[in-house]
Amino acid sequence: GKDLAEAIFMARDAIGLWGITTQDDGRLIPEPSTSEPAHKAGEIVSWVDIDFDKYRRANDLSTMRINVSVPKYLKTLGDEAGINFSQTLQQALKQQLEIPE
Repeated sequence: GKDLAEAIFMARDAIGLWGITTQDDGRLIPEPSTSEPAHKAGEIVSWVDIDFDKYRRANDLSTMRINVSVPKYLKTLGDEAGINFSQTLQQALKQQLEIPE
């Protein structure tokens, strides 16, 4: 990065991507290190924090197909109104789960 803040942002992104890929592959993320890594005099060392759940919510936008059942009259009225059922379900789930837009 061009400065420390950008370098930390980039490191957090790299660690986050590695972490969710590791989880998706069914492997465990190791516990974070508490020891300072070896470095030369004059080098800058910084801890990088990451919330994997938050990172996944912000970056894992892959979709999956699910089947749902609704009363026939709702399907008919929704179709007539041009409602996007997928988008409506996503919005309702986010609201129910208190996930900010």
